Amino acid sequence: MENASTVRFSSCRGVAFEIKPHANPFSTDPTDQNRDANAIPESRRFRLPWDIMRNASKVFPSSMQRSMSRTSSHFCDLDSDKEEEEDEERDSLYYLEEGGIKEGDEQHSESDEKAILASSASKHSEKPQQTPIPKKRPSRLSIILLDQGLFTVYKRLFVVSLFLNVLALVLAATGHFTYARNRASLFSIANILALTLCRSEAFLRLVFYLTVNILGHSFVPVRIKLAVTSLLQSLGGIHSGCGVSSIAWLVYALVLTLKDRDNTSTAIIAVASAILSLLCLTSLAAFPLVRHLHHNVFERVHRFAGWSALGLVWAFIVLTISYDPVSRSYTDGLGSKLIKTQEFWFTLAITVAILLPWLTVRRVPVDVSSLSGHASLIKFRGGVKSGILGRISPSPLSEWHAFGIISEGKTSHMMLAGAVGDFTKSLVSKPPSHLWVRTVHFAGLPYLVNLYDKVLVVATGSGICVFLSFLMQQSKAEAYLIWVAKGLDDNFGTEIVNRIRDYPHQDRIIVHDTAILGRPNVSEMTVKASKKFGAQVVIVTSNPEGSRDVVNACKASGVPAFGPIWDS
Repeated sequence: MENASTVRFSSCRGVAFEIKPHANPFSTDPTDQNRDANAIPESRRFRLPWDIMRNASKVFPSSMQRSMSRTSSHFCDLDSDKEEEEDEERDSLYYLEEGGIKEGDEQHSESDEKAILASSASKHSEKPQQTPIPKKRPSRLSIILLDQGLFTVYKRLFVVSLFLNVLALVLAATGHFTYARNRASLFSIANILALTLCRSEAFLRLVFYLTVNILGHSFVPVRIKLAVTSLLQSLGGIHSGCGVSSIAWLVYALVLTLKDRDNTSTAIIAVASAILSLLCLTSLAAFPLVRHLHHNVFERVHRFAGWSALGLVWAFIVLTISYDPVSRSYTDGLGSKLIKTQEFWFTLAITVAILLPWLTVRRVPVDVSSLSGHASLIKFRGGVKSGILGRISPSPLSEWHAFGIISEGKTSHMMLAGAVGDFTKSLVSKPPSHLWVRTVHFAGLPYLVNLYDKVLVVATGSGICVFLSFLMQQSKAEAYLIWVAKGLDDNFGTEIVNRIRDYPHQDRIIVHDTAILGRPNVSEMTVKASKKFGAQVVIVTSNPEGSRDVVNACKASGVPAFGPIWDS
């Protein structure tokens, strides 16, 4: 396989992925197809073939064998990786994670590899497959913008949000919407409020909670549940659409103000211009390619420029309300005037939504243990509900990293962090005794598992973390699991592996160790399992290419499926 630089995706909700271009990220290595089927005894397998799925409860043997390959330090994690100089290293780590064999791995005993991979390979396919021709690597921009489709729910929400605002703006400019023409700055602030709520973790936690409790009943049609899931997963489209619209309304308000300079002050114009500059800067920093290549820039500009713009919005409101164009001075009695204006209440709501997560920031004690030198297990006090994610930081003003939470829901919870960035590597080399956390955890796509009756969850690598809680806690949904990973004990530790092995419903679990069984066709495996289990929906957590392939395969087979999007 040719060397190629690793492509990274970063989400403004903290989700980061790495991919290495490959013709099929889940394809079975054709060189393994013809190996002796009798080389590995049945008791050493982690995943059974489909023709004996009825014995899936034996998926965890009594003594679990260690991988004979070297351990992988690449994980399908929720950490925000930002190190450009490590691209070459991550190329090999990605391939190892997915169970492939790169040049340079020949130092492993060939007979050992044959013994490990032969049995599974022979049962996956009776005929040798032709070696796939590697596809030409698409550009980074095309991967970010086009890889998941031109007409996704995210993009449709963006277009709808922008179209409605442009329509109102045109009506205002042509004199058919007088209220908007006279209150253009209010419409800009209203868009800022909408985009803030679409990213407020506290607000969305409440929305997800109400959604599950209101719609999470068997009598609610699955079609409605699927539509709501698509909407909640793609709220970033509204966030982006309202961001662009807020700029358009502010430009319009500023143009009207400049046309009527005799009735306003220079300070008001200056503050409005400064707000416009900050909003434009924030929007440019959030452009997908900029955000993808310079995530640190995006994150800090979004934070500090956003805070500065909020402060200036308050100044703008105070100045405009207290300014008297007749006397050309600022009047008293500001308080009574403020509470009567919509701008004040909208800006107050924005301020509360932004401040609330920061009011929950705490420095807490942690217990960090290194699993293999390539990952760390971070333990915290306090139980957390299933499907929840959390953020941790070594320095709260500079960076935050999101991870799936593993918890029994009672006394403690854990996070699994692959050592791929500066921060996550430091967890292995210099385990801290304390970390900064946001005590209000946030809900994402995995939380919506509880919306359905039967769900198949599919995870590769450390994507298992956020799903593991559904096996440890009583859940409204009947959850089935497929987990594909490399070197379970080496990379994930016995504590995590034992959580799965101790699950009472072993017939609902398929675990495939690629170090022993080789790389499977996860898309095909998922489609077959979803139909066998009668799942209403499939939720997958993998790298972007893998998630896309599983989702597309499921949809082509008539099975609803969801996976992480780059701006989920």
